Amino acid sequence: MTSDGGIKIPSRLPLLLSHEGVLLPGSTVRFSVDSPRNMQLVSQRLLRGTSLKSTIIGVIPNTRDPEHDTDDLPTLHKIGTAGIAVQVVGSNWPKPHYSLLITGLCRFRVSSLLKERPFVLAEVEQLDKLDQYTTPATEGAAAEDEELGELSKKFYQAAVQLLGMLDMSVPVVAKFRRLLDSLPRETLPDVVASMIRTSNKEKLQVLDAVSLEERFKKALPMLTKQIEGLKLLQKTRKMNPDNEKRVLSVRKGGVFPGRQFNLDGEDEEEDGDDAVALEKKVHGANMPDAALRVCLKELKRLKKMPQSMPEYALTRNYLDLMVELPWSKSTKDCLDIRAARTLLDNDHYAMDKLKRRVLEYLAVRQLKTSLKGPILCFVGPPGVGKTSVGRSIARTLGREFHRIALGGVCDQSDIRGHRRTYVGSMPGRIINGLKTVGVNNPVFLLDEVDKLGKSLQGDPAAALLEVLDPEQNHSFTDHYLNVAFDLSQVLFIATANTTATIPPALLDRMEVLQVPGYTQEERVEIAHRHLIPNQLEQHGLTPQQLHIPQETTQDIISRYTREAGVRSLERKIGAICRAVAVKVAEGHRVTKTEDLIPESPTQQGGKTLSSLSLCVIIRAGTFKHKYNQNTMANIETIKYCIQYIVKIVDQVTVLILPPAIYTSTYNGRVIREFLQMTRLIAVLKVCSVAGEKEGRQGSSQGSADSAYQTVRHSSVISQTS
Repeated sequence: MTSDGGIKIPSRLPLLLSHEGVLLPGSTVRFSVDSPRNMQLVSQRLLRGTSLKSTIIGVIPNTRDPEHDTDDLPTLHKIGTAGIAVQVVGSNWPKPHYSLLITGLCRFRVSSLLKERPFVLAEVEQLDKLDQYTTPATEGAAAEDEELGELSKKFYQAAVQLLGMLDMSVPVVAKFRRLLDSLPRETLPDVVASMIRTSNKEKLQVLDAVSLEERFKKALPMLTKQIEGLKLLQKTRKMNPDNEKRVLSVRKGGVFPGRQFNLDGEDEEEDGDDAVALEKKVHGANMPDAALRVCLKELKRLKKMPQSMPEYALTRNYLDLMVELPWSKSTKDCLDIRAARTLLDNDHYAMDKLKRRVLEYLAVRQLKTSLKGPILCFVGPPGVGKTSVGRSIARTLGREFHRIALGGVCDQSDIRGHRRTYVGSMPGRIINGLKTVGVNNPVFLLDEVDKLGKSLQGDPAAALLEVLDPEQNHSFTDHYLNVAFDLSQVLFIATANTTATIPPALLDRMEVLQVPGYTQEERVEIAHRHLIPNQLEQHGLTPQQLHIPQETTQDIISRYTREAGVRSLERKIGAICRAVAVKVAEGHRVTKTEDLIPESPTQQGGKTLSSLSLCVIIRAGTFKHKYNQNTMANIETIKYCIQYIVKIVDQVTVLILPPAIYTSTYNGRVIREFLQMTRLIAVLKVCSVAGEKEGRQGSSQGSADSAYQTVRHSSVISQTS
């Protein structure tokens, strides 16, 4: 590699085909390798080589390596850069690939290709001198002619002018200054072009400039463009003396010796003006003076901090959170008591005590505007609607709603946040909730406050003492923010199943409202007002396809849902709706009996449903007996009877069996009862056909009811006989 003419590169070089960036002599660039030939180059040459010569490769820019090894090579760029691989990093996720850190040495020209597989090997001709980077700047100056010396001097002055406009406290700028004083001037075009943000097309022009004079002519306009951009930026910031100096942002990518400057107009707006935009947001957040002083102090530190430092991201995240918090943003309460009473009555049945407390709060707010938010605690069994009442209260007041689940929380940092000295620190759930809703007077629902845990990380119930104390929460201090935030306008509603597990100090800070379970009459009303319409909508059914009488609802409640709330009742109604949905889906067909009736088809989902579709309701308790009520008939017999009914009546849309069929152990009685059920369905069907044929919409139901009573009476007579 050495000769009388200086240091030489090998005459045969393996070539790395790249289309991502341009490697210039004197710069260091990281390349991603995932194509077949480049992967073979790394695995067979760089990883297996043991000498310095094996680490020297050629980088051909503006050339994409084919995705398959069998594809032909594209036309190679004639000028490339010889470089030394200083780092090789491999990974298998999401697919096998390598990352190469290559430092450029000199230019070369491709003379001929020696082989294309497994990687490209070519005969090259060296165009630059390798020893120019080690020669002092004073040597070789006499060899320059007058025109080249003038260009070199002008380029050096422009580079010095650019450095004078930059902030020397940034380590990259200081290093650039040392390189400018130590490197020979013939290397400056390559070094400067690699450090300032330019397009690959402009870098290719510098790479293709073999003569030093042409290289200066290509690089000087790029340097002048950056200077003009900084002058324009300083002119627009002349009113603010703090921004007279340009703090260069740093990006990962083509770097020498460490980072690359960001100086073009587009990135100035993204990164350079970022600090100015953040400062405007800080002043426009209307935060208290104490929080404003902390933000300005952190912002001043951020301006002097390079983006490469890990603390830069932490400080930036902190300032973004401080700006996004609703220090002075609030929603206007809806204080119309009549409208609030109507809305609460429409959303919930019963719960008079809770509704009265909300109306009292609205009445006091009308008389006094500066009222602190109450701390309410709804205590009651599961399923009585404590959480849904909280949502209704937020909708009644016209406020934002946020739910915080406290069940199983055993770390006090979940409430008060983590200190910023820890890695991965974040604010607590209270501050995160305020950031989510965007106002400082929402309705916070602290769900399952009686199920808080306790561990070595602290007691979250003790952390809630400050949050739920009206005398202290006006200056709540989160560990992450480290400044006070006013929570006095927040309406806190806690829910619990029992007060036995709530610490006495925490229970003393809340106004406890007992929510008892519902009576049977209330559950029936809730089912027909809210649960049944909701389940019909969720299952795509209409009231004409499914009708559940109140007697059936009462039997479901008394026999199958022995609970204080209505969750099991809603699940049972959902099971009925699913069974009906199956029948409706199977009943989308036209039968011969429909020809007897004038059709009035309705389009639903692209299918035509005939008006003959009949909704049959078998009331609960029809087949009860006083004998052997603790035994059930044979299951196979019941299945057989059901199949027999389906064979006889093929157009029944809905078939609801009684909740409980108590029979004797004799199969004969079971068959007799199902035959009576079959006669009932047949009579109902005939009455429905007759009613539609005569054009009387309401008579079919009346006929069906009379037929039901007739069959019911005959059933009793037959049993008695």
